[in-house]
Amino acid sequence: MVIEYLPLLAHGALLSLCVMLVSLAVALVLGMTNALIKLFGPRWLRWVSTGYTTLVRGIPELVIMLLLFFGGEMLVNGFLGLLGLGPLRFNTFISGVLAIGFVFGAYYTETFRGAFLTVERGQLEAAMAYGMRPGQVFRRVLLPQMLSFAIPGINNNWLGLMKASALVSILGLEDMVWLAEQAGRATQKPFLFYFLVALIYMVITAVSSWGFSRLARRYALASSHSAGAR
Repeated sequence: MVIEYLPLLAHGALLSLCVMLVSLAVALVLGMTNALIKLFGPRWLRWVSTGYTTLVRGIPELVIMLLLFFGGEMLVNGFLGLLGLGPLRFNTFISGVLAIGFVFGAYYTETFRGAFLTVERGQLEAAMAYGMRPGQVFRRVLLPQMLSFAIPGINNNWLGLMKASALVSILGLEDMVWLAEQAGRATQKPFLFYFLVALIYMVITAVSSWGFSRLARRYALASSHSAGAR
């Protein structure tokens, strides 16, 4: 009977991985955008960005996810009711990845902002004096060095995001955590299925750590080459 649930658990694992990767993409875009706003944006936008990062990092991920999912659904349906339209049911996958991306976008904001500030401004000025255009300075000088500084933080936040992705099961998404709970109840062997889920997370963590290590070496080499070229 246990074997019958393994294909379902594998499907749930793929869905969980999709949640992680899409949430990561949302968080990276949001984090990079907010980092640039905090560094170069107008004052009022910097205040908004600072408020976002401060509030989000001070509230548990689960609370924010529930607020966005149920609170957002209530507000949208209240507005639709005023227009005489029927209620709308939020998609759990989209809601989950947006909520996780929104939360970890705040962490990636500080990761990218710190990495930008670590790059010496004199190097950028020297590149401009050498005749490079702003786009070339960004691609050849700023970006490689910024990423080499940011990769450890990106990795740490990714591990946190990966674990937080399990919370989407509370919203009703049939990921591997949700399926493990259902299979454990049906077979009276919850430990076995939760142990399998833990193994899957460990494999994802190991592969991710290996990938980020290679990425860190690559960008460290690119950064040294850009420094040598100057």
